[in-house]
Amino acid sequence: MRIIVTPQSDNQVNAMSENIILASTSPYRRALLSQLKLPFRCQNPHTDEQLLATETAAEAAFRLAGLKAQSVAAEYPGCIVIGSDQLAACDGNILGKPGSYENAFAQLQSMAGKTITFYTGLCVVYGPHQHQLVEQYEVHMRPLTDQQIDYYLQQEQPYNCAGSFKSEGLGISLFSSMQGKDPNTLIGLPLITLTGILNQLGCGPLSA
Repeated sequence: MRIIVTPQSDNQVNAMSENIILASTSPYRRALLSQLKLPFRCQNPHTDEQLLATETAAEAAFRLAGLKAQSVAAEYPGCIVIGSDQLAACDGNILGKPGSYENAFAQLQSMAGKTITFYTGLCVVYGPHQHQLVEQYEVHMRPLTDQQIDYYLQQEQPYNCAGSFKSEGLGISLFSSMQGKDPNTLIGLPLITLTGILNQLGCGPLSA
């Protein structure tokens, strides 16, 4: 899907930049989008995030990002709506949010020394136009002892994070290397790609 861009006047650009909605209640995505210094507001997309039986992590991230953006765009026509969703996979298994110490411990144990692939879906809806994609980011985990896993979990308690770590915090110490286009993708919102889309719409962060 492509965005069809028409030239915008300065007044239109200013009005658009004041009508950006992040279809998410995630504090991580809110903090990431805030880095672009654009005015925006957050709206709960009220989307059923249950995975389909046959879909892959990449397919689910793509589908859910689209559903979130479309749900909010239907309520706020004329606004630029940003939807995003993220899933991780290791050894072909989709990794969910652990929700507890025990689940997080088991998850980190199973991933130690392996590669985890994060799939972050992004969907930007503006009127009839929609741009939707999935970005991939790989994290290579260090071999970890049970004592190291326990210490990390006690310090950061990342129980609401897919993969059981926060890469923007102490979780970086769990990695031997990372590979991908944009490290923000790992946290939950691909800002480099998003900036490009907003630039096409004429309301990028450097448009002022």
